[in-house]
Amino acid sequence: MAEYERSRTMPAQPEHVFDQAANVDQLDAWLPDDLHVAVEDPPSVTVHEDRSGHDTAALLRSEPDQMRLEWGTREQGSYTGWLQVAGIGSGVSEVTVHLSFFDAGHDPGEQAVHDALDGSLRRLEDQVRMRVDNPAG
Repeated sequence: MAEYERSRTMPAQPEHVFDQAANVDQLDAWLPDDLHVAVEDPPSVTVHEDRSGHDTAALLRSEPDQMRLEWGTREQGSYTGWLQVAGIGSGVSEVTVHLSFFDAGHDPGEQAVHDALDGSLRRLEDQVRMRVDNPAG
């Protein structure tokens, strides 16, 4: 099993950050570029991976009272992950994303995962900044 985790500080209230991260209509704005989530009957979703062209049945659960998202594959159990938002004071939040790969065949490798997580957190921060700077958007 391989586990990866990355965190990023964002200049916004944790509620704003979580609301943006959990907005299923805007997941593609911050997820890795080659992953796309189609919501079916929550918590059921389908994840399409451009690289492989495969669709995978998955679950996506939102726990707003805990400011946490959890996800994972449904049938094969090859990976799970979570995103946690925590307020760290003065209108600043920390977002942590954790991934666990139970099947080595699904693990893209440390560098690829770290690059994807860093890019996703950077895009999420951009989305949060746009929302905070333009509340109507």
